Amino acid sequence: MTTVAQHPTRHSPNTGQHPRQRGLAGRIPSPGFEAFGNIFGFIYTFLAGNVLMALANAPLVLCLALVADPAAAWPFFLALTITIPPSLAGLFTTFKALHDDGAAVKPVAAYLRGYRRSFRKTAPLGLAAVAILLFLGVDLVIVQPMPAAALLVPVILVAAAATVTVTVMAIAGVVLLPGTGLKNLLKAALYLTVQRWYLSLAALVLLGIIASAAVLQPVLGIALAPAPLLFVIWSNTSYAYAAALRTAN
Repeated sequence: MTTVAQHPTRHSPNTGQHPRQRGLAGRIPSPGFEAFGNIFGFIYTFLAGNVLMALANAPLVLCLALVADPAAAWPFFLALTITIPPSLAGLFTTFKALHDDGAAVKPVAAYLRGYRRSFRKTAPLGLAAVAILLFLGVDLVIVQPMPAAALLVPVILVAAAATVTVTVMAIAGVVLLPGTGLKNLLKAALYLTVQRWYLSLAALVLLGIIASAAVLQPVLGIALAPAPLLFVIWSNTSYAYAAALRTAN
């Protein structure tokens, strides 16, 4: 009895298909636990940061929620922003811990630690910034009816913008360089604000978005907007300090 030789692929069409499928599946990268942990760390840090910022600036948040037209009482609201610099230092410390610890970050503990350590430097810094902005705001109201308003108003607005950016840059310096004196930090912040003017401009835009969200929707805006946008400002500021230190060395 004769047997017909059969081609191996005719009766076993799947013999070579399974290894190829396994090989292809093996080459597809799958997200690991570390990736999910890092994503969760960011989300948790942002949510906790927004809550902690709202609690640290509770008088400002409460008044924004109750007053229909905050612009009409701008000196009062400007005075309430004196609590922002220490709380911003706490949030920047949380971002630094997120970079250092990754998924193991403890945002509440990092925030409280940064707030406590930075208060002595950031509180007078905030007081000085509020005083300067209040002075510039009064000047802006006074010069608007004057014939020289077209020249003076832009100068006042530039001075106010520089005050805000230098203050934020100095607060980041307090967190990044805790052993440096406040006077030296202000000099470095002024230098970096001018040298990295494009980062300063970006910071002003992001801060304007945060302020607009807080005024238009106090609860929702403060619950969602600040931390992610402030993280971008923190990243740019950290880069500016790191680049300056590399150049100096």
